[in-house]
Amino acid sequence: MADHNDFGKLAEELAENFLVEKNYKILAKNYRYLKAEIDIIAQFENQIVIVEVKARATDAFMLPQEAINKKKIRLIVSAANEFLETNNIELETRFDVISVLPNEKGKLEITHIENAFYAFDAN
Repeated sequence: MADHNDFGKLAEELAENFLVEKNYKILAKNYRYLKAEIDIIAQFENQIVIVEVKARATDAFMLPQEAINKKKIRLIVSAANEFLETNNIELETRFDVISVLPNEKGKLEITHIENAFYAFDAN
């Protein structure tokens, strides 16, 4: 497996642990629907939280969350809708991004962006 894949898996594990520590209940990881994949689906209080995890070795060119374009948002929203319908879930849904970047000392830092985008951003 390529190093970037290992880094991505590590970032997803860190994001999951971060959410669990904040009392999020993990419902699914790496949920796939057609060409879409949702990294983490969680429940927090009375909300379903769809989480896209973005990791980069550096933010020199762009922040990790800036790599989420309209096409990616459309795919995530489509997969989220499928998950909610399939599991008969009727809770408010929000879309978050967790970015993972090394700081100047090389330690990985997590930034949790709640409501990072909305379903209508896909249009």
